[in-house]
Amino acid sequence: MTTTTIQQDLYPTRTGEVPGPAIEREHPTVWGSEADGPFDAAALEAHEQRGFTILENFITPSEVDLYSAELRRLSADQSLAGDPRVITEKSTGAVRSVFEVTALSEAIDALSRDPRVLDRARQLLGSDVYLHQTRVNYMPGFKGSGFYWHSDFETWHAEDGMPAPRAVSCSIALTPNYPYNGGLMVMPGSHRTYAPGVGETPADNHSSSLKEQTVGVPSQEAVTEMAHRYGIDQFTGPAGSALWFDSNIMHGSGNNITPFPRSNVFMVFNSVENTLEDPYAAPTPRPEHIASRDFTPLR
Repeated sequence: MTTTTIQQDLYPTRTGEVPGPAIEREHPTVWGSEADGPFDAAALEAHEQRGFTILENFITPSEVDLYSAELRRLSADQSLAGDPRVITEKSTGAVRSVFEVTALSEAIDALSRDPRVLDRARQLLGSDVYLHQTRVNYMPGFKGSGFYWHSDFETWHAEDGMPAPRAVSCSIALTPNYPYNGGLMVMPGSHRTYAPGVGETPADNHSSSLKEQTVGVPSQEAVTEMAHRYGIDQFTGPAGSALWFDSNIMHGSGNNITPFPRSNVFMVFNSVENTLEDPYAAPTPRPEHIASRDFTPLR
């Protein structure tokens, strides 16, 4: 087991309108070994190199139905109207995401603790883990809006105080991910390069950034350089597929103008050896439902 050691801010960001230079990552992507979990050595090496892994048929069709029913229930729950955990589309007001979903759904809470999920998170991070963030995402047909290119770790570092990129996300598709319905695009290998964000963080930035992120995104020059350097892949596959991706990988999604909606369950696991400190580039931490400060190891 390897311990994260942070002596200084190794990932400075949001220092003004001129972004700092790209930083080559010092920390590993895979912290555990083949003996620690279900991924074999070849799969771990591929994940270390690419920064992501796609597993088809990760959950069963009946489980897809179960979690899809939970999404429909939460999106229609009038008791959640005005709840800060519910994020709506900027243009239409339709539900875009529901955060802290493990507190709202016993089924999804159980999924986060399922050995198929939890054992992989522990293996990739080389330690016990806790849930930094959970949510369900909806991208309706015709009107679903995407997200600009970004690194999750840049936001978690700047606004939540996550010291190092020792976190991993698991996105489980509840609908087919086609190349044309707003699927997630990733730059394979880009997790090895940290691109600082542009600008400074205003107070309560999360109230707008979860609808449309404009602060902390990389410059167009940085995105162009990384796209030429690493290329672009896309997460496609049937419902029930899972995408495991490193916290620092550059990713984004386009709008969905097709009739085919896209939805997923999204869980972020952070190492208990990488717990949050004060934000590195924001006046105050984001709320608990977005960035948990309960570091109790998940069982």
